[in-house]
Amino acid sequence: MRLLVHQVNVPLSYDDPTILQRVSRKIGCDSDCLANPKIVRRSLDARARNPEPVYALTVEVDFNLPSLPPSATSPAVEIVTGPTEDEIPSTRVRALPETGIRPVVVGAGPAGLMAAYQLAIAGARPLLIERGDEASERAPKVAQFWNDGILDPESNVLYGEGGAGLFSDGKLTARSKERGRIRDFMKLLHTCGANENVLIDAEPHVGSDALLTIVPRLRERIIATGGEVRFRSRLDAVIIEAGQLRAIVVNGHEIACTHCVLAVGHSARDVYEMLANRGVALQPKPFAVGVRLEISQSAIDRAQYGRFAGSPLLGPASFRLTRREEEDVRSCYSFCMCPGGKVITCASEPGLLTTNGMSYSKRSLPLGNAAFLVPVGPADYPEHAIPALAGVEFQRKLERDAFTAAGGGYKVPAVRLVDFLAKSVSAALPEGGSCPVAVPVEFRTLLPDFVTTTLEKAIPPMLQELYGVKLKDAVLYAPETRSSSPLWITRTAEGESVNTRGLYPVGEGAGYAGGIVSSAIDGMRSAEHLLNTL
Repeated sequence: MRLLVHQVNVPLSYDDPTILQRVSRKIGCDSDCLANPKIVRRSLDARARNPEPVYALTVEVDFNLPSLPPSATSPAVEIVTGPTEDEIPSTRVRALPETGIRPVVVGAGPAGLMAAYQLAIAGARPLLIERGDEASERAPKVAQFWNDGILDPESNVLYGEGGAGLFSDGKLTARSKERGRIRDFMKLLHTCGANENVLIDAEPHVGSDALLTIVPRLRERIIATGGEVRFRSRLDAVIIEAGQLRAIVVNGHEIACTHCVLAVGHSARDVYEMLANRGVALQPKPFAVGVRLEISQSAIDRAQYGRFAGSPLLGPASFRLTRREEEDVRSCYSFCMCPGGKVITCASEPGLLTTNGMSYSKRSLPLGNAAFLVPVGPADYPEHAIPALAGVEFQRKLERDAFTAAGGGYKVPAVRLVDFLAKSVSAALPEGGSCPVAVPVEFRTLLPDFVTTTLEKAIPPMLQELYGVKLKDAVLYAPETRSSSPLWITRTAEGESVNTRGLYPVGEGAGYAGGIVSSAIDGMRSAEHLLNTL
């Protein structure tokens, strides 16, 4: 019989005999009764209560006795009666008959790429359009923006092949229960060049440098299976007749289209405005804004790993911190932590800027950073003629104020944490910061009072959870505004727009995902819905 065994603790340096020995202890049998171990999932347990850090594994293994010993208790040990992890049903893609219908996918981020891939392997011959450049041409423009402050509004840190996540950390954290789809996505990434650890790690990571080669390989697979991909192809309009999508306008040219996956990303503000003007149903949505905080990665490692910090068997540590809402301040939470990474400036419109963090595959830089965010909602947004767009204007004001306060040129407002808490600004920032275009700025000229008040109250006790991290060593960058979309492009349970048949809004841009994996899964799901209608 095949068993699934959970919470198998092994040392950081382990092999198959070690795994079988630890599984045998868990089951209460001799290790000779076990064979063919396969790691299904792996997470690092570095809690202080352990004598040393260990990996906690979930393992599939063959058991060659007719029955389990009484000590093999559920739920720690399960008999695999259905499909194994490799056989879990995921997508219901089926081949389509040859038809004249050609679906269009707008946006080459994770949602759009996976929707196009699913449609292509089903024989639907999708057309994937992306307003920005392919990754190899996009990267030099991003470097020019970071080095010289020259912005290409159509191809930048936020627009282009790979989406906004291409120049981020490449984290593949997944909280979804859709194991089949997650497994298929991770396998595809691995096939396209991602490290095999993405198949088992609880919090896999790819890195922006690796994504620059992985994403084009995924695009090549879409083309090889019958799809077409066009870059520098901006969606100008959708043409709707009697509630049905009839065509789209791309770079001024009309393309007949009755089925469209709209995967435009959370920064496609001109698309939001176009959809609102065309009558597509939109709804304002809560999101979060705040700052990006940077501290020494070695200090983070010591806080998380204790005396084992610096071990070559341990990667750079990350953290996740939260602070509950109190009577006079809102809740606060860390987001998108980038170990061994750097803070970057981002923009998709002239005269506006926001921040983000990124890491390369080795996460080897000396500093780590994370966003510290405060929730905002429709009650905080300014009045707008189109209520669904009020959150966009809220973002724009913060980004415009930041651009102006830093003196233009896409420099990033920054302040020492101790200065922020003291309501002052030092003449200079600490040397060695990861963002070379940062300049000292008083954050109270940039952020709403309720945000700065919350950050003042929340950040010091949150950092106390990282024992040994000193407030004086932290630097803040602002503003962090694009953690998620400020609206929903509302859709039905079948993934279709509530008032526009044939339009399938997906991913972060539609307000229904929050990260690479959830966006990819949403794109896969939307392709299934679309295929059902075809």
